[in-house]
Amino acid sequence: MRRVTRGAPLFRPHPRPVILGSVSELRAPVRRIHPAWWVAAVTFLALVGAAGFRAVPGVLMQPLQDEFGWSVTTISAAVAVNMALYGLTAPFAAALRERFGIRPVITAALLVVAAGSGLTVFMTASWQLVLCWGVLAGLGTGSMALALVATVTGRWFVTRRGLVSGVLTAGGAAGQLVFLPLIAVVAESSGWRVAALGVAVAALAVVPVVLLVLRERPRDLGVTAYGGTAADDRDPVRAGAARIAVRALLDAGRTKPFWYLALGMMICGATTMGLIQPPGRS
Repeated sequence: MRRVTRGAPLFRPHPRPVILGSVSELRAPVRRIHPAWWVAAVTFLALVGAAGFRAVPGVLMQPLQDEFGWSVTTISAAVAVNMALYGLTAPFAAALRERFGIRPVITAALLVVAAGSGLTVFMTASWQLVLCWGVLAGLGTGSMALALVATVTGRWFVTRRGLVSGVLTAGGAAGQLVFLPLIAVVAESSGWRVAALGVAVAALAVVPVVLLVLRERPRDLGVTAYGGTAADDRDPVRAGAARIAVRALLDAGRTKPFWYLALGMMICGATTMGLIQPPGRS
């Protein structure tokens, strides 16, 4: 027979269960999307819209000629003003974003674009085309130019900054790819006024998204920049932002790479806006 050691219990009591915590504590932590990615998404949407809005006059050349009898030279004047203001506004819009913030500047730019596009349905003279599509659309789209990419990535990203910059820069080409075929179809089927109003509605539709999602800095949401620390969240330049923009332009104008880039962009604009887009009748 099996010998039982004296003093040892015949049956060992089952150990009491250890309560680790509630069910919610046992679940795996849910990984939230960093707010920087939402800011980048809204910025991409604004850049796509800006590129599409800027290129719309080229699609509407033929309908405007058919209705008003304007020459290509007259319509091209509005496009030229648009392109000039688009380029000239960008550095000063960056200064405005530093002074007043990203969200107010982008919201104002979208409202200006919507006003410029919507008012074209009432125009009766060529100077009104220059005012609406040249001045207003140029100022609005220039305020959402590629300089916005540097502002957003510099504030919200430390890691993945190059990737985000590339994706946002591609938004310019994506805007024309998405908008121009749609505007052309609408203009051909329903008339250029419906197409112009569609551009205005599209610009206004982005405004609530900007107001709800876009924030100035990571600290506004209690987070740090993506992949960064609190030290990477620097205060903006509130005073003398315009003076800094002018000084940066003057300093860049003394270097050869600046003029190489300017020449390349000039050739790009001359070919896309002057040769490839529909010229209409002379």
